[in-house]
Amino acid sequence: MSTTKVAEPTLGSKLAAEAVGTFLLVFSIMGTGVFGAFFMVPEAAPVGGTVPIAVALGLGVALTIGVYAFGPISGGHFNPAVTLGLAAAGRFEWRNVGGYLVAQVVGGLLATTVAMAIGVFGPDGWLAAAQASGFASNGYGDHSPGGFGLVAAMIIEVVAVAIFLWVIISVTHPDRPTPFAGVAIGSTLFLLILIAIPVDNASLNPARSLATALYGGGDALMQLWVFIVFPIIGALIAGYTYRAVFDNVKR
Repeated sequence: MSTTKVAEPTLGSKLAAEAVGTFLLVFSIMGTGVFGAFFMVPEAAPVGGTVPIAVALGLGVALTIGVYAFGPISGGHFNPAVTLGLAAAGRFEWRNVGGYLVAQVVGGLLATTVAMAIGVFGPDGWLAAAQASGFASNGYGDHSPGGFGLVAAMIIEVVAVAIFLWVIISVTHPDRPTPFAGVAIGSTLFLLILIAIPVDNASLNPARSLATALYGGGDALMQLWVFIVFPIIGALIAGYTYRAVFDNVKR
């Protein structure tokens, strides 16, 4: 019987996959949450539930695509919180964490920079209105879509990211892998984003928050720390507790 060893992608290929996958996620936010929200002119921005559903669905679809397209190369993290959570769970080597985080941040920043470049050539006043609205940045208090405060943003980020990581770790478990894991992961993100948007515009991803805050104005940058620190806390909680909670087996 012959055995064919599958070639391991180089670190460069893995980092490129993480950057492109993160670009896809963040660009989907810009497309659905900024371009889609404002249509052609600032006055056309819709209200109500249409935009949150579009953003959540866009992100879920984008992540599903990214997992299947680039997951075989890099593992399909596309999120610093996911990388750190998987490392905490023993499913990713700590020595590779730094490179992944840089690639994810670069991919996210490229996505919002491209969105800015498109906006420069948009209708008069469109870009200024989009930036004045926060450019899809996360926020609490006056910058929360539903008027929720700082503590609410902290709680939703920790809880949502912890659930997200538990799902990711479960459906990609080496001993009990789940068929169509990418669909489960993308669907989970869709649900969690839909829940979190009214609270703080749904971060769940520090690279996404940094990328939008860069062009979202001073208030977005001032509040950015929340959307870096608390998704990471949620991810580390999930990573460090997964084996103790879910990997118990009968002896």
